[in-house]
Amino acid sequence: MKQLILLFSFAFITLGHSQLKTGATEYAKTITAKELKEHLYVYASDYFQGRETGTIGQKRAVDFLQNFYRTSDIPAANGTQDYLQPMELTIKGDKVQTENVAALIKGSDYPDQYIVISSHLDHVGVNEKGEIHNGADDDGSGTVALLEIAEAFKQAAEEGNGPKRSLVFLHVTGEEKGLLGSEYYTENPLYPLENTLANLNVDMIGRINPKRATEDPNYIYLIGSDKLSQELHDISEATNKKYTQLELDYTYNDENDPNRFYYRSDHYNFAKNNIPVIFYFSGTHEDYHRPGDTPDKILYPTLEKRTKLIFHTAWELANRKKQIQLTK
Repeated sequence: MKQLILLFSFAFITLGHSQLKTGATEYAKTITAKELKEHLYVYASDYFQGRETGTIGQKRAVDFLQNFYRTSDIPAANGTQDYLQPMELTIKGDKVQTENVAALIKGSDYPDQYIVISSHLDHVGVNEKGEIHNGADDDGSGTVALLEIAEAFKQAAEEGNGPKRSLVFLHVTGEEKGLLGSEYYTENPLYPLENTLANLNVDMIGRINPKRATEDPNYIYLIGSDKLSQELHDISEATNKKYTQLELDYTYNDENDPNRFYYRSDHYNFAKNNIPVIFYFSGTHEDYHRPGDTPDKILYPTLEKRTKLIFHTAWELANRKKQIQLTK
């Protein structure tokens, strides 16, 4: 009888671990190249007129994001006006009315601990020739990645599978004007920065950097993962090894890298506040800040795989027993 009880207990524990592992994998399956493509062909269409901060195109982008979260039944973040965090920015001497977009999936066990997943919703607009810069990669790719990740976590929450910590889905404005929307958020946080455990920032993950020695798309550049928390870096490495097996390329994480990408996207405003960050990036290309950055050039199966890596990393951070620690 004792042996039977022990056998049953072992089976129960094994099943529990299996279900947790299967849970993340199953929810990741909801992230598909097909849905990413459908979202991006809308978000990077001419209707959005290049999404320049403060313009009608950027307002249309905000409406698109609001409608997605509303119809997905993902609540607005606290302190927003129907998902919007309005602000007035000074851009080239002009006062510009604009807004971040923020949604929340509340944690089941540690609701007052937050993981912020971010991308920028703006792009550079229309050039002097009247050509629209659609910004499919920059940062349409990051934007639609957040939507798919949010959808996956929403399904998990509905089925009683976390997240244990709260997830903030933050679409910031004014990145192209100098990281202004993320700066505003960190100066006027919707949730306390001291309770914000990490920022996963996604900016341009849909194409290949032609400067790489190989055309193999099975890679992602990671920037910043080890700068404030070695534990975050180690979790990121282990998560990739377990689930996605991308080549994690740290070329641009080098302190001596002349591109200084660590300082050039929205994660930096979190890092300045001693919040561990990972910046996900696939590199620049010939269409960077040009009208040729269109959705037909995105590698959707690759975008799917990169998005799944971010999802799995967020899953681990949100559901592990202990919160990550800063490197002492």
